[in-house]
Amino acid sequence: MGRASKDKRDIYYRKAKEEGYRARSAYKLLQLHEEFNILNRDEIQTGVVVLCAAPGSWSQLLARHLREEVGGRTEKQSLGAPRIVAVDLQEMMPIEGVQLLQGDITSEATAREIIRLLNIKEDTASVNDAYVDSEEDKSAIQTDKGGRSTARRPSLAPGGRNSYSDHTNSCEKKADLVVCDGAPDVTGMHELDEYLQHHLLLAALNITTFVLRCGGTFVTKIFRGPNTPFLVAKSEVFFRHVIIAKPRSSRNASMEAFMVCQDYQPPAGYRPSFDRPLTTTTRCFTPVAPLPPAFMHLQSEGRQITQKEKKGVEDQACMMESVIVPFLACGDLSGYDADMCYDRDSDVPVLPPVHPPRQAPYMTTACKNDEDSVVATNGAEDIMKRRRVE
Repeated sequence: MGRASKDKRDIYYRKAKEEGYRARSAYKLLQLHEEFNILNRDEIQTGVVVLCAAPGSWSQLLARHLREEVGGRTEKQSLGAPRIVAVDLQEMMPIEGVQLLQGDITSEATAREIIRLLNIKEDTASVNDAYVDSEEDKSAIQTDKGGRSTARRPSLAPGGRNSYSDHTNSCEKKADLVVCDGAPDVTGMHELDEYLQHHLLLAALNITTFVLRCGGTFVTKIFRGPNTPFLVAKSEVFFRHVIIAKPRSSRNASMEAFMVCQDYQPPAGYRPSFDRPLTTTTRCFTPVAPLPPAFMHLQSEGRQITQKEKKGVEDQACMMESVIVPFLACGDLSGYDADMCYDRDSDVPVLPPVHPPRQAPYMTTACKNDEDSVVATNGAEDIMKRRRVE
């Protein structure tokens, strides 16, 4: 009854099951592509990285889209299928043509393994999952004979620092596109949800600076709020074009949107680091802002600034720092509306989910509750036996 009710309420939920997607979020990425052409095959030659990939609908869409593009080319024109690396803390069901990596996006070991999977040779490529342990003493990856990945201590440069942090092999290829659909479990307290999601966004941006090539594209979910201009300004340090977009399949009542960052150009002198990541709010790698013109004019005259003039300079500086964040609503009035209810024909069967999660939190909770109930039952039986004996 619950699935039938949701089928009626959400047309994209129903369509996702009909077309074999694990979640309705696949249509969000597809609608962003229709607006920004982010999945252009000519621009994606090395590979794509999907952060916070579970349950895997974005990875499914990427695999289908990029494989169809390759299949439609002639043998001479074909550039080969680009790699797709899906990263998440949770274990995922396998997806054909996608490398699954279970790891933490705040760990340098995960960034190293992503680069390795993007550069692995075709004849040694495997769709087996790779596992990353986020502990500091197990922060690197080593693949064993069974195809699994075991952790080992990273090699250090002569100066004692991690060689990966200091230098990146120039022959290593990096991703052309990084996408992230990550969000914390919402609590209903919008300020807290926004705070947690923004830190997740900054963590995704930080690892993106490791694995994305110059000129590449980064797409990430964002919860819109008072701090949105700060995140846009921080992203504009690394990307030439940044815009906030809301796909039609995203409900209007939701504060969810997506930040599309194009043309990655890191500033001179920037080195990606997990020691001082972009999630640190006490510092920000930004160029020094120029002085307001009025202040420069008063300084050049070499005279003391009065309180009235100082207030005028501060007001002008505040106006200069004001940012109007560009926002785009994808699509038009045609097509389906994510906030409408569409009747489902009575003879149409209610389809089950494509793939249930492997290790959902509610499963662990249910098992724990079952164990507690068994222990409680056994304890009650023991008490009754003692009373009978007495």
